[in-house]
Amino acid sequence: MQGLSTAIAKNVIHHGRVLGRNSQIIQTLRPPCEVFINHRGAETKRSIAGLLHNFLSLLDVHPFLDNRSMKPGDKLFDEIDAAIYGCKVGVVVFSPLYCESRFCLHELALLMETKKRVVPIFCDVKPSQLHVRDDLKHSANNLQRYRHAVEEAKNTVGLTFYSSKGDWSKLVRDASDAVIRNLLEAEEEKPQLEPKCAQSTE
Repeated sequence: MQGLSTAIAKNVIHHGRVLGRNSQIIQTLRPPCEVFINHRGAETKRSIAGLLHNFLSLLDVHPFLDNRSMKPGDKLFDEIDAAIYGCKVGVVVFSPLYCESRFCLHELALLMETKKRVVPIFCDVKPSQLHVRDDLKHSANNLQRYRHAVEEAKNTVGLTFYSSKGDWSKLVRDASDAVIRNLLEAEEEKPQLEPKCAQSTE
């Protein structure tokens, strides 16, 4: 596993510049973010989100988790958007109140719109229970974006977990394995530069 993660890390652009939330602000990611963990903090930060961040870090994979990856003085939304633009894989931890957070929904929509590979984890909630309500908190445009992103995630093969009877260690292992597989596949899909043909001297 260490060899795989090292191979991935060598192919990461270590200091790629990406646009933040405001087009005038450019953030430089150090260290590079390979995996963005999208979650509702009040429900999952101390459980699956935090555990997965720790485990991926031990594997030398660079995950982004808001309270672990930012420092005082960072601009919250710019740093988060920059991490999403720069990552290769998004882990989306759905929980019962996930869809009530416009911050979670914004991050999910951005992951989908930037065509990132996404690994959904349905924690204590069924995919069919996830709905974005039209409660006037969202603009018409954002409501459409969020609903589309949630539907796209619901139609992506993911992991299902119930905390009352599940094995946390198995969930973390399974989620990490899924992340590593998606990172490797993302690397394989990168367009390869064709070698230049030698020019004829005749």
